[in-house]
Amino acid sequence: MEQMDGTADTPELQQLYRDFEANDMAPLWTQRDDLMPMTPSPQAIPFVWRWKTLFDLAERSGELVPVGRGGERRAVGLVNPGLPGTGYATPTLWCAIQYLGGFETAPEHRHSQNAFRFVVEGEGVWTVVNGDPVAMRRGDLLLTPGWNFHGHHNDTEKPMAWIDGLDIPFSSYTDVGFFEFGSERVTDEASPAVSRAERMWAHPGLRPLSVLDEKRSSPLSAYRWEHTDAALREQLKLEDEGFAATVAPGHAAIRYTNPTTGGDVMSTIRAEFHRLRAHASTLPTHEVGSSVWQVFEGTGTVVLGDVEHKLEKGDLFVVPSWVPWSLHANDAQFDLFRFNDGPIMDRLNFARTYVPGRDKEIR
Repeated sequence: MEQMDGTADTPELQQLYRDFEANDMAPLWTQRDDLMPMTPSPQAIPFVWRWKTLFDLAERSGELVPVGRGGERRAVGLVNPGLPGTGYATPTLWCAIQYLGGFETAPEHRHSQNAFRFVVEGEGVWTVVNGDPVAMRRGDLLLTPGWNFHGHHNDTEKPMAWIDGLDIPFSSYTDVGFFEFGSERVTDEASPAVSRAERMWAHPGLRPLSVLDEKRSSPLSAYRWEHTDAALREQLKLEDEGFAATVAPGHAAIRYTNPTTGGDVMSTIRAEFHRLRAHASTLPTHEVGSSVWQVFEGTGTVVLGDVEHKLEKGDLFVVPSWVPWSLHANDAQFDLFRFNDGPIMDRLNFARTYVPGRDKEIR
């Protein structure tokens, strides 16, 4: 009897394999290791992009490439070397640096894909979401859920750059994408300090009785840095006072949530912020699903697999599925923003986490 390893050493078996190929078929027994690995075996690889390099290239793009109808955005995607030819950071997540010059306007459009913006430095740009101008400032998370019209305008002479995160790879794989052009400029060029969405939803623990139905994505368009910073600061203060307020010693963290459900801000993207005290470290962690991190402040290191990388402000790195990661802060506080595909993994019941030394088994 032949072994089930694809070995074809008889004329009849060789002909069988040729007939499989001719009829667009592939036997499981020759590819079980690829289709059903013992643990996730991602094509994406751990990788680090340096903010200084990204900003320099974005700035050069600003000098050479106009923003406007057609290309729509001066956004440059981060391409994972393990996914060549895709423009993807991970199999489910797209990440880009977007650059808007002084007094420029990116026209409005909408698409099925969910999107957000995170600002590591700068201010002066407003993103207009369904006619609601939302100020973009350092440390802010700004949401543009799928099928919401949106554009951006810069009210200053100074350029500004930020990161965009979208579920483009997942949407492309599942063929769910729609796109529609909107206004050539933005439907409201005002520049209020507070958006209408914030006036309605940004009151902690309070919900308007006029809108009690659950929203698939958060109706709050801006999660402001002052609130994120305060939440993390208080967790560490409570830890100092002896209370169990942090996820691990010296490691404060928050998840941005949808105020109508308490769940993730969008149906396909989870967003978090992590703060490590000086010299604090995290345990190596394996997770199903992929994530992208950006250093917001401070310096430290990340170990991806068995390779250590030094990090500083603005640097981005990607963690593919099941690749162990751990963080270490240098001599000062270390702040990092993170987004991942957690909502997808949770809903499909694929989510798993394993911390060697803490967990007895994969759970």
